[in-house]
Amino acid sequence: MFTLKKETAKDWWDVEALYDLCFAPGRTALSSYRLRDDVPPVPGLSVIARDDQGILGGAIRYWPVRVGGAPALLLGPVAVHPTAQGEGLGGALIRDSLADAARQWDRVLLVGDLPYYQRFGFRLLSQVEMPSPTNPDRVLGYELTPGGWVGVTGPVTRFA
Repeated sequence: MFTLKKETAKDWWDVEALYDLCFAPGRTALSSYRLRDDVPPVPGLSVIARDDQGILGGAIRYWPVRVGGAPALLLGPVAVHPTAQGEGLGGALIRDSLADAARQWDRVLLVGDLPYYQRFGFRLLSQVEMPSPTNPDRVLGYELTPGGWVGVTGPVTRFA
């Protein structure tokens, strides 16, 4: 059984180790990481899942970005330890964190597989341009408020 809670500074390196385990070497070379360089995750939105012994089973983080000048959240990474995959933990992390994000933000962006993320309400964002090299068929968005993506188009840039 896992308990979801907000990530704290003391969780940082456990989460980084989980991301290293779950993703290919060189994950930080991806274009989405250029948007995160020297920018802290959005306070209060990063969530972790620990079991009864305190072992980290999953994590999700959000980062502030701009899309055509409009503020947005960049979801990711989200990861579940290989021993806990297939138990619904990733979905729980996504649903819980999206509910929290809706209290302060209008839209979420991610780079991922539409067949997986559409079950949560994500859709293809054909008018949003992630930095290259990013496959445009993997640029997805979710409206935290009705119409949150209406009229929001253009390049994704760092939140500065």
